[in-house]
Amino acid sequence: MGKCIIISNRLPVKVSRADGKYSFQPSEGGLATGLGSVYKKQNNIWIGWPGLFTDDLQQKKQISQALLEQQLFPVFLTAEEINQYYEGFSNEILWPVFHYMSTYARYENSYWEYYVSVNKKFADAVLNIYQPGDTIWIHDYHLLLLPQLIRQSKQDAVIGFFQHIPFPSFELFRLLPWRKELLEGLLGADLIGFHTYDDARHFLGAASHILSLNTSLNTVMIEDRKVAVEAFPMGIDDKKFTMLINDREVQKNIQHLKSTFSGVEMILTIDRLDYSKGILQRLQAFDLLLEHRPDWREKVSLYMIVVPSRDTVPMYRDLRNEIDKLSGNINARYRTNTWHPINYFYRSFPVEMLSALYQFANVCLVTPMRDGMNLVCKEFIASRPQSDGVLILSEMAGAAKELTDAIIVNPNNIAELSQAMIKALSMPEEDQKRSMQRMQELVRKYNVQHWASSFMQRMEDLEPATVVTPANQVSFLSSQYIRNRYVRAKKRLIMLDYDGTLVSFTTDINAASPDDALLEILQDLVDDDRNKVVIISGRPHTILEKWFGHMHIDMVAEHGVWVKKAGKNWESSLKESNTWKKQLLPILQVYSDRAPGAFTEEKSQSLAWHYRGADPATAEVKANELMRNIRYLIADQPLHILQGSKVIEIKNSGINKGKAALAYINDATYHFILAIGDDVTDEDMFMAVKAHGITVKIGNRKTEAAYNCNSYKEARQLLHSLPSRHLLSKWLDKLIHIVPYPEFGRESKK
Repeated sequence: MGKCIIISNRLPVKVSRADGKYSFQPSEGGLATGLGSVYKKQNNIWIGWPGLFTDDLQQKKQISQALLEQQLFPVFLTAEEINQYYEGFSNEILWPVFHYMSTYARYENSYWEYYVSVNKKFADAVLNIYQPGDTIWIHDYHLLLLPQLIRQSKQDAVIGFFQHIPFPSFELFRLLPWRKELLEGLLGADLIGFHTYDDARHFLGAASHILSLNTSLNTVMIEDRKVAVEAFPMGIDDKKFTMLINDREVQKNIQHLKSTFSGVEMILTIDRLDYSKGILQRLQAFDLLLEHRPDWREKVSLYMIVVPSRDTVPMYRDLRNEIDKLSGNINARYRTNTWHPINYFYRSFPVEMLSALYQFANVCLVTPMRDGMNLVCKEFIASRPQSDGVLILSEMAGAAKELTDAIIVNPNNIAELSQAMIKALSMPEEDQKRSMQRMQELVRKYNVQHWASSFMQRMEDLEPATVVTPANQVSFLSSQYIRNRYVRAKKRLIMLDYDGTLVSFTTDINAASPDDALLEILQDLVDDDRNKVVIISGRPHTILEKWFGHMHIDMVAEHGVWVKKAGKNWESSLKESNTWKKQLLPILQVYSDRAPGAFTEEKSQSLAWHYRGADPATAEVKANELMRNIRYLIADQPLHILQGSKVIEIKNSGINKGKAALAYINDATYHFILAIGDDVTDEDMFMAVKAHGITVKIGNRKTEAAYNCNSYKEARQLLHSLPSRHLLSKWLDKLIHIVPYPEFGRESKK
């Protein structure tokens, strides 16, 4: 069993230097707490930035050695890298867009360049310590490119990624100039985790719309791999907050709060300074409460902690000024000699004071405009020894999906938020306890350790399914077997599908013409007079003629409607009338109009409705609807519907690739037959050939083929690896004497 390599922007320790010596203090962050038990086991390791700048090689060595003793591996970043990659791209582009505040985003190209270079620096660090069998777990939006960077070097690595902030809907995500690169970076992982199913759904939508990938339930198919996309709600270290309840310093703080706020109900809010936290909106709601409910004046106080963050950045500085003005204005209008409506603190508090506040406050107000999870609400719940108190929670926080016993509010609705405060302050104690006890059970059960172990277990479960290595995949040994059979055969038949088999499947049906490398592979096969090469495709015969008419090659078009023997003219194998096309063509054209980007292709003996270029969500709905209608209309006609990759084709039921393949097999005796395809339309060919030769499917879907290749590139490599005629001429006779034909599967007794 290999080690687990955890990667995040920061290490779980705070590194500081004083008097020439370095100190290492554990971080109190949720991620450090949750993964503490994981990275300290066996030989696991954590990679990240140590939090300080140094260009001195000796100092770097000293820090690295000290950290390695704690199973930590530093990635040293410069001040400019932090400024551009972290403060710039991560926090001025990704953060606002992912939190639905896209107007705050600054699309600087230099930010992107540094983001790429720093992700590569992290990739180098991972590859330096990675060994086969290791599991890689990457964290958060700072490292979206890292999964693919690692995958490029380590194809068989098991890679997990967890996003700790929201993932926006497709409409927002597509605003990013580098949206495609970011998605491709993430899809290097085997398992991608989010806090909520909404975030997972948004990611799947982006992969479908932007990259035109097939998504099904919680998976994305990307060429040769299946990527799982799931929700793993993060919890807190509940035992830590339970143990703090009776701490001496905490109890001392509680007594101080009781004397200070005697006879006053406290509403507690704790946030980092950020425009996504909804701080101004809750101040406005509290102002509304005091204005319309004068009976609550001098009976309730808002205790507001705002932790400093990036207040040198203009928008954050402006936000702080707005908070100062609004809270000061409310206090100026309503305060008395003995009562302050708002107790506002712009600083961080030690955990002993936070625990005291969690226990003393009557109401906890957590109302972000958008948040991945928000753990403050769970800390409040875990800190209530009497199981009383009320939580007001924004529906925009990931925690709202779990903590449904809270008072759920829309943070943009100031009146609703104000009414929620009154409801919370007036709630009977019995109702408080009933709701709080249910939420405490959830917080205890789904704590941070549960979150970490669930993700790790899921990665272990996915390992054999995600890194697809089916038993019949073309491996080194099986490709050797195919080559040996090829060499020993006197007469060979090679049947090849085109789209998705010899070239990449593309949303542009007109952008798949053969490149020089493919033509060279085919020509090499054609030059051997022992070979009969057949392109067997659903394409119109006019297109195949344009692309391959100059080669001495057989072609089968429209799944078998048209056939051209090398050096001869095209012939139609279908004599039936195609008057049915007049009935169906207008219907297909209507559906093309209803799904922009889709189009109807009329072939000589079939009709095809292509939806590669249409919006995936719309196209899937229209495709299913069209299939139902067509089945009804052709129920009494000898027609067949084929649903391939982003295409629905209607043709005569007597025509398919299987019959075309059998016509070749029955026409002559072949000692070697190879058929390669990628689509459902190729399954008929596989069924016809499998008793006579070798069948290979591109991709990992269920198939009748004997072997799988991961992609069209591997199919080309297989064809390219078949010995060319000039090599065969040197040693074919020798091989025949060693293994006499036709018993090419067994060694000669000689």
